[in-house]
Amino acid sequence: MAKPSFPRPTPRLVAAFLPPLLWGLVVGYWTPRGPGTGFEAVASVAVSLAVGLVAGWLSRSRWAMLAGPVLFAVAVELVRIRLRGPTVDAPHLSGFGVAALLLGRGLHGLFTLLPLLVGATYGAGLARRATRAGRRATRTAAGRSAVAGEPAAAQEPTTAPRRPGWVWLRRGATGLLAAVVLLVAVVAALPARTDRIDGGIAELSTMDTGSRSLGLMLRGADPAAPVLLFVPGGPGSSEIGAMRRHLAALEQRFVVATLDRRGAAKSWDTFAPSSSFTLDSEVADLVAVVERLRTRFRQEKIYLVAHSGGSLVGVTAVQRHPELFHAYVGVGQAVDLREADRRQHADTVAWARRTGRDGLADQLTELGPPPYDRMYAYEALLANEAGAFDYDRPGAGTSGIVDVPEYTLLEQVHALVGPLDGFDALYPKLQDVDLRRQVRQLQVPVWLVDGAHEVPGRLALLQEWYDQLQAPRKERVVLDGAGHRSLFERPGPFADLLARVVTETSGVGV
Repeated sequence: MAKPSFPRPTPRLVAAFLPPLLWGLVVGYWTPRGPGTGFEAVASVAVSLAVGLVAGWLSRSRWAMLAGPVLFAVAVELVRIRLRGPTVDAPHLSGFGVAALLLGRGLHGLFTLLPLLVGATYGAGLARRATRAGRRATRTAAGRSAVAGEPAAAQEPTTAPRRPGWVWLRRGATGLLAAVVLLVAVVAALPARTDRIDGGIAELSTMDTGSRSLGLMLRGADPAAPVLLFVPGGPGSSEIGAMRRHLAALEQRFVVATLDRRGAAKSWDTFAPSSSFTLDSEVADLVAVVERLRTRFRQEKIYLVAHSGGSLVGVTAVQRHPELFHAYVGVGQAVDLREADRRQHADTVAWARRTGRDGLADQLTELGPPPYDRMYAYEALLANEAGAFDYDRPGAGTSGIVDVPEYTLLEQVHALVGPLDGFDALYPKLQDVDLRRQVRQLQVPVWLVDGAHEVPGRLALLQEWYDQLQAPRKERVVLDGAGHRSLFERPGPFADLLARVVTETSGVGV
């Protein structure tokens, strides 16, 4: 059996594989977690194709199909080894880990590795064709010289032609991959849009906080209406889809500004470095956005609605800058993450034992109660929350919240995977936050909204904080038939509540 022949390390091959290596270093710095915008995605595809063509042409070998992408991938991984998060960490064998691998490295590969492979294949093929054409021309010229009486050049031995079936199969596969690359580039270039509102405001934009630009959706039937800023839940979270799908009614009463938090769908590029991802940085971003909204819409104060993990950012901003806000509405308000997770851990173990899920119970018992250092340690709690605290969930608010035109396809993916990296970066840094000790008074009216089926440990902690909280006006509202995402599960009652909030804080109904 003949041994496979490897290309010798000639200067030509070194020159061939240098572009993929350098391009990998650039990508590792430029888009370490993958492209965040359509421009970055299309540019990644175009440059990767060009680099692959160059590598394939110079090497004139199918080894470029393997060596080029491998060198590129190694360079990217070496550059971003300093980063952390599920999409850039070593693959993890779990549900969250598979999602992070496919939506992180997998998506990144579609815009870089795949076009690099296709480019290298076509480059090597074109180079070989050019070489064969040159040899045929040389043989033809030699034959003519022999007829004229001159000695003919030694003929190179010919090799048996490849089987036509394999040739067409290979060409068909390469053509299919090229079509996939083209489709990926076209889809990535499609812009997001939001339906216009006659006489109102409807736009997708970014807002500069001084440190970074964060994605923002602005919608309202009356540009002079009160401004409501919505801060989504966990770090890296985006709720633009949910706000458009379930709470469009608010656009008749407010100018609704829906913020994409750092590392989220429309703020994907702002994630790094994770070391600067702190509660203070999140609060500073929020305050900067509020200041710009006040200036743009000429409003002295705005209304702030914050959900879940975003409520820690929201309530801290209100505590530090009460002069910016008419009122604060916390939904699924976080109080003490460490204690809430400990109580949820105990309740989940008890549920698992009670329902015969001994494997889960043993896993959680061996792991011990939170807090944990990494996101994956929380996976068993998060993945089983819906089962351990089950109720008759309405369809609204729990699914189908990314397939809206306000997201590009790339942003839809980021809306799903952003919370994984965001949670991993920020959640461990919030373990010492306890509103019962640190926020005992707020100088603006406060409404705290929960679903009746919220996780019991969270409800108990919220009641403890609410009982001691001092504010000009405070009210706790419980929405029936809802859980942690109560504002999206019961959008009608929630919208009515916000209308009442404006009435009671301004004396004017909207």
